[in-house]
This record gives sequence, C-alpha cells and structure tokens, in this order.
Amino acid sequence: MILIDRFLSDEQDPKAVEKVLGKLNDMLTSNEELIYMAVQKKPAVNLLPDCIAVSNKRIFYCEPGNFGITMNFKDISWKSIKEVSFKEEIFGSKFICVPLHGENIITEYIPKAQARKLYQAAYEQLEAFKEQLRQAELEDRRSSTSPVTVNTVPAEPVADEVSHALFSQPSAPVEEPEDETTLKLRKLKSLYDKHLITQEEYEAKKADILDSL
Repeated sequence: MILIDRFLSDEQDPKAVEKVLGKLNDMLTSNEELIYMAVQKKPAVNLLPDCIAVSNKRIFYCEPGNFGITMNFKDISWKSIKEVSFKEEIFGSKFICVPLHGENIITEYIPKAQARKLYQAAYEQLEAFKEQLRQAELEDRRSSTSPVTVNTVPAEPVADEVSHALFSQPSAPVEEPEDETTLKLRKLKSLYDKHLITQEEYEAKKADILDSL
C-alpha cells in the first residue's frame, strides 16, 4: 500500500492525491515504485485538478472525468519519451513531456515548487533509462564482436616508416567508466546549471555526496 504522506510534501491537494493513489496502487507493476506526484492548482476554480505521477517505469497523467466521479488515466513509458522540461509562468508552471512520436504533452498550472521536483524526478529516471540502454548496447557489441586471429607474417617496415608511425600515430586514450559518485556529482551540477536548485542546495548536496565516500 502506498503511503499518502510522502506525496504531500509540497502542499499538494490531499483529496486529489488520495483519490489518485487509490487507483494507481492497483496499476503498478512488479518492482514499480512511485517517486513523486504533482497536482494542478488552477488560478480560479480548482475543484477538479489534474495530477502527474512519476514512477521508475513511466509517467502517469490522471484527469478527472464526469465532474470528478471517474478518473481517466494515461501513461507513457520512458522508452517512448525523448525529453522532459518545464517552464515557469505567472500562475505556476507548464510541465512538458516530449515523446519520440506524436505531439508534446503539456500540463499547465503546476505549482512552481512541485514542477521543479516533478522535472527533477522525471529527468533522473529518463537519464537512468537511457544509461541502461547504453550499457545494453555496449554488451551487445561486446558479445557480437569475436576476436579473429590471422596467421600472416607482415613485411618488416623500413626504419623511416617505423619512425614515422611512432610519431604520427599517438595512442588513443583509454576511457575509464565513471563511478557512481562522479555520475551523481555530474547530475547535481546539471541541475544547478539549469537553475533548478540554489547554490546553497548544490553545495549542501555536493558535501553529502563527498562525505559518503
């Protein structure tokens, strides 16, 4: 059962969160976990707000129907998303999901604090999925590439050719895979560069990461 309190940290509408969580709890697949939920706050009447929930597998869009009697749910998996972004406006923010195919999905009137955390959660999950794809592609390349041994004796190059080869062909640098701490610091710096967190938050989080070494 999903605990509601963890999704009310940024003044989300408790009634809307409770109603949506009751439905989402039955929709989650194995090993799927909800990470964050944002609730619309329209400037005038806000009786039937839309909700957006981020899990480690997809984004849920939850829209009330029939004057709040029913709920319409749509979801889009990380493999179908190109990028996510948000734009702050006078009344809250727009959260924008750009799918690989089709039109952008735009949700307006998300409170600014919720929009920033919604973007952060979605961005981190999308980057994690892309990294998994990159690692899978590397494994596929390694497994499909088998070493081939050719038993031929190359002709010996003359001295001038050896000298030219030594000085004109520098050895390629070997890229070492980044460790988890470096990846965390890189993501944190990206959030700071995009003005999604303050310098104080950046320095505090950076210190926490370094202290954990």
